[in-house]
Amino acid sequence: MDNTSNPNRRKFLKTVAGSATIVPVVLAGGTGSAFGQDLPKLAADDPTAVALGYVEDTANADKAKFPNHSPDQKCENCQLILGADGADWRPCSIFPGKSVAKDGWCSAWVKKAG
Repeated sequence: MDNTSNPNRRKFLKTVAGSATIVPVVLAGGTGSAFGQDLPKLAADDPTAVALGYVEDTANADKAKFPNHSPDQKCENCQLILGADGADWRPCSIFPGKSVAKDGWCSAWVKKAG
């Protein structure tokens, strides 16, 4: 299947490409550090969150809109999550400057390597 024919992928790429800036998240300790608990929580009505179907609880993912979703897919086991394992809220490379719920999910989910 040609990835350009996937409407969710196209919408995601348009949303990410249209972002005005990308805020780097510093994970090392010290002055200027940003950890998930220090960042604002991603709002459900955030345009990127809406485009990617983000939910704070993977069990609430829209099964009709995202038929490839499975309940074991969570932010905490996604390759894109940052920060310390085990934290309830952590930074995510898809949502710069925001934190996501460890039990959350969005359509950008990619299985963590290893």
